[in-house]
Amino acid sequence: NGNLRALLSGLVFAVTVQATISGLLAPLRQWINALWLVEGGVQRSLLNGLPDGAGLAVGAVMAIIALWGFKQSSQHKIAWSVGGAWVGVSIAMGWGFTQLVAGASFEPIAIQSLSFSSPSAEWLMRALSTETAPKFGFDAGLLPGVFAGSLLASLWFGEFKFEGFQTENKLGHYLTGAVLMGFGAVSAGGCTVGAGMTGGVIFSNTAWLTLASIILGASLSYKLLKSLDSPT
Repeated sequence: NGNLRALLSGLVFAVTVQATISGLLAPLRQWINALWLVEGGVQRSLLNGLPDGAGLAVGAVMAIIALWGFKQSSQHKIAWSVGGAWVGVSIAMGWGFTQLVAGASFEPIAIQSLSFSSPSAEWLMRALSTETAPKFGFDAGLLPGVFAGSLLASLWFGEFKFEGFQTENKLGHYLTGAVLMGFGAVSAGGCTVGAGMTGGVIFSNTAWLTLASIILGASLSYKLLKSLDSPT
């Protein structure tokens, strides 16, 4: 919607993701990840040992609680609830679509859904070098789609406007946050969407741990920044 601060943060985020995957920050990421390894398999699912339909029941309860809490909010809007629901549906469709394609393909195809960290690094490599750029895959259209969709929505509702750092001196906050987001997303196997939502919907215990850590970290950071900005 014209927020150049978000664009700058996104570029720094993409660079950090690529550096964390196979660049300067890769050794640090590998060392941290080696401190606590979780074996794969059914034991990684929070639904392991529960009856069929338990995931659907938990999801339905959480949806009802979310809708109730959102309705009680003083800033609730129908468009926001519809948009949030569509994000959830899109993630479920991603899992279902790739599973359908994998079941009909003669070659191994990864079953996956939406994530921003990996596509960000891929688009960065495509922008820098077409010869070594990765092939287009399932999530290649995510970033262009989100960019175009947010632009059209902001123009449609008359909310588009260019925003920079003229009114506030918080460039360091944005750059620091972008670097931490990039490194953390790769280390945790995904961002808020890739790990928290895409991984959370299949009840991966590592995804739920990541989501809880994101919420806790954001809350503590918000309180810290508020205390620093408040007059003494």
